[in-house]
Amino acid sequence: MNEGSDLGFVLRRWRDRATPPQDGFEPTRARRAPGMRRDELAAAAGVSAEYIKRLEQGHGRPSAAVLHALARALRLSGPEYEYLCSLAGHVPSRVGRVPDEVGPGPTRLLERLGDIPVCVLDAAWTLLAWNTAWEMLCSTSVLAAGRERNMAWRAFTGDRQEWSEREIRFQSSIVTDLRSTAVRYPGDDRLKDLISDLQAASVPFATMWQLPVDTHHRDYQVTVQHPDAGPITVDCDILTLHEGDLRAVIYTAEPGSADAARLALVQN
Repeated sequence: MNEGSDLGFVLRRWRDRATPPQDGFEPTRARRAPGMRRDELAAAAGVSAEYIKRLEQGHGRPSAAVLHALARALRLSGPEYEYLCSLAGHVPSRVGRVPDEVGPGPTRLLERLGDIPVCVLDAAWTLLAWNTAWEMLCSTSVLAAGRERNMAWRAFTGDRQEWSEREIRFQSSIVTDLRSTAVRYPGDDRLKDLISDLQAASVPFATMWQLPVDTHHRDYQVTVQHPDAGPITVDCDILTLHEGDLRAVIYTAEPGSADAARLALVQN
């Protein structure tokens, strides 16, 4: 099967199992099969019955708005809606705000990597949880409030005017991820405000936001300004935690380097 025929097959299967509407349609003819008729699904989704027929025959590619309307009319679960979007080549939109709950999996990650600085962020890059090693290294971010708790904001604002090549790649990865988050959560006003304020506050962010960014590199660095040890440059690894749509950021330093020595001093 190709994508179109897969989409059509799934739509037919879900329409057959759907509960017919209880009002709005006259029982002009007996039902020959269970489920919703094409005209019923079309009316509920705000499209024509002929359009539903074409989709079920494997023709056409519905828009994201039509997919959302079909999912609502068919009363699809979250995973079913995401599967429908994948068949149509769309990223699913999640209604509501960026989730900010840290579940048991990410919590266990923080506990098991106790001697390595690790934090957990939401999909908007706001700090949610951290381990002791992170708190000792990044106490200013832990104690911060408002925008200063957002790693994207801290990465692009402040007194610094120059960044290394690997730090710029880290910034680019943030922009790429935020762009994807904005697609998934189009109704989150906090996210919209963050992106708008970043564009106003940072020329590099505004430039990266408008232009395609090459993010095939995965070697990132961050320089942390510690109040006692001074600047510590660490390697940065970013993990996507699908449970809760979270990000884990892990800091390490090259063994034997001056930065590793300063990092060890901070941890003791």
